[in-house]
Amino acid sequence: MPACQSIEFCLETDVINPVKRSYRALEAWFNLSFGPAWNPLYNLGTLAFFFFWVVLVSGLYLFIFFDTSIAGAYASVEYMTHEQWYMGGVMRSLHRYASDAAVVTILLHMLREFSLDRYRSFRWFSWFTGVPALWFVITLGITGYWLVWDELALYVAILSSQLMDTLPIVAGSMTRDFLVGHLTDRFFTLMAFLHLLGQPIILVVAIWIHVKRLSHVKISAPRGLAVGSLLALLVLSIIKPAESHGPADLSSVPLVLNLDWFYLNVYPLVDQWTAGQTWMLTLGVTFLLMILPWLPPKKRGPAAQVYLEACNGCGQCADDCPFDAIDILPRTDDARWSHEAVVDPDLCASCGICVGSCPSSNPFRQRNQDLVTGIDMPNYSANGMRTQTDAALATLIDKDTGIVVFGCDNAYEVSRLESEGIAAVSVFCTGMLPATLIEYALKKGADGVFVTGCRTGDCYFRYGNVWLDQRFEGHRKPRLRGGAERRRIRIFRGAETDGKKITQALAAFQKEIAELDDIPASNEVAADDARVSQDG
Repeated sequence: MPACQSIEFCLETDVINPVKRSYRALEAWFNLSFGPAWNPLYNLGTLAFFFFWVVLVSGLYLFIFFDTSIAGAYASVEYMTHEQWYMGGVMRSLHRYASDAAVVTILLHMLREFSLDRYRSFRWFSWFTGVPALWFVITLGITGYWLVWDELALYVAILSSQLMDTLPIVAGSMTRDFLVGHLTDRFFTLMAFLHLLGQPIILVVAIWIHVKRLSHVKISAPRGLAVGSLLALLVLSIIKPAESHGPADLSSVPLVLNLDWFYLNVYPLVDQWTAGQTWMLTLGVTFLLMILPWLPPKKRGPAAQVYLEACNGCGQCADDCPFDAIDILPRTDDARWSHEAVVDPDLCASCGICVGSCPSSNPFRQRNQDLVTGIDMPNYSANGMRTQTDAALATLIDKDTGIVVFGCDNAYEVSRLESEGIAAVSVFCTGMLPATLIEYALKKGADGVFVTGCRTGDCYFRYGNVWLDQRFEGHRKPRLRGGAERRRIRIFRGAETDGKKITQALAAFQKEIAELDDIPASNEVAADDARVSQDG
């Protein structure tokens, strides 16, 4: 039963979470401003990595001139800030602002994953390990403020010591070190060591654990986005350079302190509450964030299954898996091939991308029997996709212009697009589509194929739409064959909130196909050449 009578009036009626709707609107605005490839909200992880590199490089420069003694720390920072403002001062400001930017991108990354419901089910590990990683970032920044050894540094050091003194694992009383005459260069050198070497190593290990279950992890931001971010940081560093408070004085209390709220937001609480109460709040919030994936848990489908009779061990499924759930191991049967695919069900996201990767998923195979492919989804197989495509094609018989729409379960609901001459097929992820299935639909009677799904650069399963594009472009196996009529194929992606845009694009494509079918066969090549020239 079609969801609407005419494609022009098939509008979105979903009730979408207001947070998700707002975030999608913000993403759309950034897409208009930067394009999908440079959209900062699609590159928050790589931007955080980039800001860490800026922090590292600027920090190494500052360390060259930094004096790790109590008497010399403040003076060396002041020298760089004022006497060497053209280099040391800029580097100090870059160090400060890049550190803040890293926290901002991490927090936005967490907000994005939460608002788009990408933190539960198979993603629980990344979320669960990401929260402690944020702790390591914050503590790294806190020790950095100690090293300046100004009034703010003393304030942070004393309150940090009060917090540490409440922990049973800390021997003695750190607070006593900050009484007049008790603090030594030795203790200060230890803090410098922790900030410059110990904590960064711990942070690197934490980030490695955070991304351990992912494959094809990107650590480099798009060049244009990285250059633009660096220029913005440089301009900010020049316009508003980072400066110190007065020198630390253990015998006096400063009247005004300018806090960095990204790193030092908890310290005003210590002024009002006991250290124990502050720990209860911070640890409570941390614990709540870590258990969010199970409040409530989200079910996932069964893991992909390997069928050795159709698997030749080519390894394409393992290379395409976004969550590192497939290994290629030595063969366990007597087949002539040397290797086979093996799925780890605990890591499998049930996305089906491996099905689209398998050369055996070609729907032209085994036409008169069930299609058996090397790796398949138990709850929606390659044979099921072919069967559903056949059913969609059957509804288009005797239609003047028949179009099959393939869409994704995690984007706009394609069943809403069904109307006169439009039939829809929804899959787990468009990366699940074998490229040959598109050609199959055209060969079997469709006048056009319209592919939608998650926004470009924002696949729910990370790489589904990327792999699909590369297969269509001939850059990734299994490729869309050269004989496919590409002028009858259209890709237009959109999120749950993009129903109006998708319906308008589909209506325009339907009109183009109708006009194409009206062109005499002898003129089709010339018309296609003209279309290519105009688009180019």
